[in-house]
Amino acid sequence: MNTFGDNFRVTTWGESHGKALGAVIDGCPANLPISEQDIQNELNRRRPGYSIFSTPRKEEDKVEILSGIFEGKTTGTPISGLVFNKGQKSKDYSKIKDTPRPGHADLNYFLKYGNYDYRGGGRSSGRTTIGNVIGGAVAKKLIEFTHNIKIIGYSTKIGKIKGDFDYYKNPKFFESDSNIEKLLKKIENNPLRCPSKNSDEMKDYVIDAMDKKDSVGGIIEIIIKGIPQGVGNPVFNKLEGKLGSAFIGINAVKGFEIGRGFEASELYGSEMNDAYHIYENSIKEMTNNAGGIIGGISTGSPVVLRVSIKPTPSISKIQDSMNLISNKDEKIEIGGRHDPIIVPRVIPVLESMAAITVADLMISSGYINPCRI
Repeated sequence: MNTFGDNFRVTTWGESHGKALGAVIDGCPANLPISEQDIQNELNRRRPGYSIFSTPRKEEDKVEILSGIFEGKTTGTPISGLVFNKGQKSKDYSKIKDTPRPGHADLNYFLKYGNYDYRGGGRSSGRTTIGNVIGGAVAKKLIEFTHNIKIIGYSTKIGKIKGDFDYYKNPKFFESDSNIEKLLKKIENNPLRCPSKNSDEMKDYVIDAMDKKDSVGGIIEIIIKGIPQGVGNPVFNKLEGKLGSAFIGINAVKGFEIGRGFEASELYGSEMNDAYHIYENSIKEMTNNAGGIIGGISTGSPVVLRVSIKPTPSISKIQDSMNLISNKDEKIEIGGRHDPIIVPRVIPVLESMAAITVADLMISSGYINPCRI
């Protein structure tokens, strides 16, 4: 339903044009140093207006923490945070409330529930991921503070334009903390959150789609660095199963890969298998084609994930639909303010869900004390 996790649980609530949105985080241990600003910093990365390629809807997305943090540390009680909506323009949707928007959940929600909030997609809107990011900010802080785990997300492909930077082009790059710090700055300074040298070509591709009143999607790579060996469980509680569930729960996600992913189907076993050797008295993998997970359990190597993001369904082109009242075919022209590409804004959401998943499983796997830090 609206809660994710077993030990570290995040419940999100709110609609796109409602009064507010937020999250309740239950299961975070006491004594974790965290501030409202730490959470705000993550929300700022998801906020509208991040770049020329995001919706012109103006929102501060200023978080208010209501409980669970006292004098700069968690108390072990539920952490509750909310963000008030201030820039919604619900009248933009009144003219099309009876005409389902192609690519959106409007029709499915109507057929299943009979009553739904049509304004901006209501509960199915990407804006509801504010709650995911609030929960993810706490989870990120928890896993980094206790185990120095870092989560890095960036786009590797925009539409049909493939970038020249990804994990498997240079795995050793991610062994250096200095490299990662430089990479993070490069990602955040790019409007598409793309570190590839050909990102300008990607920008032109998006601008061309905008000129055609259309939208584009892309591929995001997520790296989880520093996760210890042994996180996750066999069969139904696998690390990759939990991550897949977390990512697919984001509406824009249409595909999910681990390690070499679908490319693995083209490789020989001798090419795919990660051989072992002894390095500094420890067992190490010579490669990381499995993407840091084998048998549902982390290997200690970086976890490598890729996610396919569909084009923004709200486009200005006239499309075919039907009227729920007259039960007749009808054309629809969507007004309002929309992202021509949501890939860069989805990145902090995916990072958040990865952090929540890892925090949850690290508690169940015994790496984090569920009571106190």
